[in-house]
Parts: sequence; structure tokens; C-alpha cells
Amino acid sequence: MWQNLQASRPWTALGALLAALAVAAGAYGWHALKADQAMRDIFMLAVQYHMWHALALIVVGWRCTQGPKTARWAAFAGIAFTLGIVLFCGNLYDFAATGNLLIPGAAPVGGAGFMAGWVLLAVSAFAGRD
Repeated sequence: MWQNLQASRPWTALGALLAALAVAAGAYGWHALKADQAMRDIFMLAVQYHMWHALALIVVGWRCTQGPKTARWAAFAGIAFTLGIVLFCGNLYDFAATGNLLIPGAAPVGGAGFMAGWVLLAVSAFAGRD
């Protein structure tokens, strides 16, 4: 299974699918979400982070083609980005739509996942092709 996480296709496909989901979430938040402006702003913030990190997953897919060491670190970055989308964006989406926190404390953990993902992606750039 670990070899599959170091392959390009799963990350590229996941990034593209999550980007499509971010577009759908943005359309919902803009056109159909029945909430006050502050909650809509929270929802749209989640959409922005969701899209940026879905695009980062596509970069992870590309980095996985750059050699085994690079792929290992890029896969770790992909895991961190995915957890960030689920925990940070998912919690903000739910909060904006319902007014309740789905998982208290999940958003900061997801934000830490985003930061870790970017650091790990940088590490993948220095890992080399060996």
C-alpha cells in the first residue's frame, strides 16, 4: 500500500476530485447556504483552503514522479494535506452550515496538517532523485 501512496496517479486524481468538490462547495456556499454573512465568510474561507490544498495534492502527484526519496516525502505531504482538508475545511463547513462544531479542536489540527504538508513538500524538493 505504501508504494501506491508514492505513485503519481492517486495524488493527482485525489487532488482533481477534491478540487471539483471545492468548486461544488463554493457554489453551494455562494448560492444556497442559508446563513448570516459571518457564517458564509467562514464557509467561503474553507472553500479557499480546500481548493489551494487540492491543487497542492496535484503538485504532490508531480513530485512523486521525481524519484523514490522525493516520492516518499511528497507522499507524507499528501497525507498531511488530505488530513488538513478533512479536519480544517470539513469542520469549518459543518460549523458554517449548522452552527455547531463537528469535532472540537479539529480545525487547528487540520491547519497544522496544512503547515506540515508544505514543510514536507519543501523537504521533498531537497530529497533528491536517489
